[in-house]
Amino acid sequence: MVPFNALIAVCLTYVVALFLIAFFAEKRAAAGKLGWLQSPLVYTLSLSIYCTAWTFYGAVGYAARSGLEFATIYIGPTIVMIGWWWFVRKLVRVGKMQRITSIADLISSRFGKSTSLGVIVTLMAVVGSTPYIALQLQSVTLSFSVFATHSGQGASMDLNATALWVAIGLAVFTVLFGTRNLDANERHHGVVTAIAVEAVVKLVALLSVGIFVVWGVADGMGDTLARIDASPLSDIPPNTSRWISLTFLSAAAFICLPRMFQVMVVENSDERHVATASWAFPLYLFLMCLFVLPIAVVGLELLPNNNPDLFVLSLPLSMNQNGLAMLSFLGGFSSATSMVVVAAIALSTMVSNHIVMPLWLSKNQSGATVSGDVRRVILLARRTSIAGILGLGYIYYRFSGGGAALAAIGLISFAGVAQFLPALVGGMFWRGATWIGAIAGLLTGFAIWAYALFLPSLGANGLMSASVMEFGPFGMSWLAPQSLFGIKGLDPVVHAIVWSTFLNTLAFCTVSLLSFPSPLERLQGAQIVNAFEHSTTAQEWRGHGGEAEDLLVMSQRILGADQAQKVFLQAAKSQGKQGYLPDTSPDFLSRIERELAGSVGAATAHAMVGQIVGGAAVSVEDLMAVADETAQMLEYSSQLENKTAELGRTALQLREVNEKLTELSIQKDAFLSQISHELRTPMTSIRAFSEILREEGKMTDSERKKYSSIIHDETQRLTRLLDDLLDISVLENGQVSLNAQDATLGVLLDHAVSASISHDAHPITVIRDAGREMVPLHTDSDRLTQVFINLISNAQKYCDAETPVLRIHVRTPTPDGWIEIIFGDNGSGISNKNQGLIFEKFSRLGDQAAAGGAGLGLAICREIMINLGGEVSYLPGQSGAAFRVSFPSKLPDRKVTHAMLDLPSEEIAL
Repeated sequence: MVPFNALIAVCLTYVVALFLIAFFAEKRAAAGKLGWLQSPLVYTLSLSIYCTAWTFYGAVGYAARSGLEFATIYIGPTIVMIGWWWFVRKLVRVGKMQRITSIADLISSRFGKSTSLGVIVTLMAVVGSTPYIALQLQSVTLSFSVFATHSGQGASMDLNATALWVAIGLAVFTVLFGTRNLDANERHHGVVTAIAVEAVVKLVALLSVGIFVVWGVADGMGDTLARIDASPLSDIPPNTSRWISLTFLSAAAFICLPRMFQVMVVENSDERHVATASWAFPLYLFLMCLFVLPIAVVGLELLPNNNPDLFVLSLPLSMNQNGLAMLSFLGGFSSATSMVVVAAIALSTMVSNHIVMPLWLSKNQSGATVSGDVRRVILLARRTSIAGILGLGYIYYRFSGGGAALAAIGLISFAGVAQFLPALVGGMFWRGATWIGAIAGLLTGFAIWAYALFLPSLGANGLMSASVMEFGPFGMSWLAPQSLFGIKGLDPVVHAIVWSTFLNTLAFCTVSLLSFPSPLERLQGAQIVNAFEHSTTAQEWRGHGGEAEDLLVMSQRILGADQAQKVFLQAAKSQGKQGYLPDTSPDFLSRIERELAGSVGAATAHAMVGQIVGGAAVSVEDLMAVADETAQMLEYSSQLENKTAELGRTALQLREVNEKLTELSIQKDAFLSQISHELRTPMTSIRAFSEILREEGKMTDSERKKYSSIIHDETQRLTRLLDDLLDISVLENGQVSLNAQDATLGVLLDHAVSASISHDAHPITVIRDAGREMVPLHTDSDRLTQVFINLISNAQKYCDAETPVLRIHVRTPTPDGWIEIIFGDNGSGISNKNQGLIFEKFSRLGDQAAAGGAGLGLAICREIMINLGGEVSYLPGQSGAAFRVSFPSKLPDRKVTHAMLDLPSEEIAL
């Protein structure tokens, strides 16, 4: 016999132990010693929050009433983690990318950070979780009653009063355990570690009872299987519709339960842990249900008049295994307390962020920097919410009578939170989904669930009379809660699941198709649907001076002075501004928003920061809207401004191209005119002096020699012009054949200077550094020399300095063997307008009459360098005209076009 007072002492000792574990884990995390705290094992064990008192106690009772159907509660999550783990990974990725703090935060963020959606999801989550809270109260109360009955005190025990004290105790435990800090956006290492420990406790407890039943009560596995085969449970036929519906329901609840979302998404520290959990958590579920059927069968044999939900306790007690019974009680107590703690943390965060904080802000007209410690308001809101949530659970327990099977209560809660699934999955994969469609689906599904399942679960003494249950409202039988639209014969749970899910999805899809997403919804949809392509944060802040003081004031109101100042000091240190406030850089603003999101939610934090750094006042209604589309228009306007600027740049580029084409057209006409002139002039001279030579009569030898020389010179001039035209055609068509040979750069430059400089017409001084020019080459030296000759000749023709000077500067070859030569004169250079045209084949700049030629020199240079695997470019911003020639010292095996070297175009010191 276990004294009841001893049981209370064990419970208190266990709670203190959990506190110490959580405190130790938080201290390690605060010291930066994360280590095993962020291991995939701890993450996997934290998912055991799914296994509440329902699965610890109720699974056995479920098996005793329905046979193998209890397995559906484990099959659903197993399918999700094995077959749909990539969806869980996407949820984790989106959670980190959008700084999500709850499932309400995710759904509202996906649909334009809609206030109404956040409120609706929060209220639905609270109501949907109420039966589950009641289930925990009922399980703990019943477990206490089992020990009280065994110790002879059962007659004097008031179950309702016990349930009330259990609710109060769990509320106090949760407040102390889960609201010591506001860092909801960060990892709760203490809570998660304590949950992992509790996962081990309840697994060991259930396995211990199972092993005792199989090998202590029965005579091993063979005898146990024989008992199962002889049991009436083996004759229960499977109900296909229930199996399918409950498997779907458990899978949906595994994703949508607020407590599951908290540990699976919000508390995840590494996306890769999902891959480990995809096989490890199904293994944990398998171990949890391994002995459920043996315990149920042996319990029905030995204790046929006892509550099957409590066989895990009553069997050890009936065999005087008090130590095992105590361990079993702790397993059930762990299952209940861990669920309550995490569910209350998640729900209270949703209530404070999406309901309380906007309402409180609406009462303070000063906006985000109002006086008073917001931190106290948030903590009070969350602690009050926890008390209210436990109070709702107790009220449901009282109204439902506390007599329903634990599994039935759990299914009601599962069906309620499953209404989030269409909006959640649709929002994750369908960019066309809209907030109004999500609202329509949620309200429709929730209304059907409440009408067909939740209200009837309260019994005849609840809000729905027996006549309405049987004949429908006002005698309309087709509206009877459990036979909607005349569909009769379905199991009530299956009936509610089918209609609520179907109409929810139908409303969501139909209204989304009939409506159109807002600009912000489209932006959020693109980021979330394509989460793996856009793994960065949702937006970059653009701060400006004079905001750091306001941000510090606001942060101290919300985070508390110590935490806020710590954040600002760390940011200032990272920016190299110790002793000063940090600059409001995009990274700093993003960090402040993350810190605030842990206290007031991502949407409200975004609106608060936007109010300060946006430079415009945000009304109380905007804050009340919790960063809905109106409060977020600055963000979208910024996107539009960027797009407009980009379009403006594109239009400017198009205008520049058009102007360039127009200029080239003019140059082309001038080119054709010049070519005609250049061809006609020598041809006319050749023809005229040829006719003179053909005339009969006296002509001296000197005259004949003079006229013959003119004809020869004009022929060479004509040949050069035709060679240029042929060169540009061959080079552009890639038909040139290169003759690679060994040479020295200095020798090529000597030849080019000698061939280019004319000291008669327009003398120019050439300055070189012979020491830098002793560079061996393996290239087409004739073509390269042709480039040098053109550049030197152009300098002599166009340099308008009083004393023309050309500097030829060779830079040291780069490690990959590239050579760079700068040809720079001391003239006035080339105007910005003409710099884009100088390498075009129809372009001639300057005084054409003075320069002469057809203007093909630079075009030929460009094509030659491309064929040599290099480039020639104009360097703007120099003291005169400067050209850079870059090429490899060794000609590539095949002709290539090398990308422009990333070399600076600073003032060249020649």
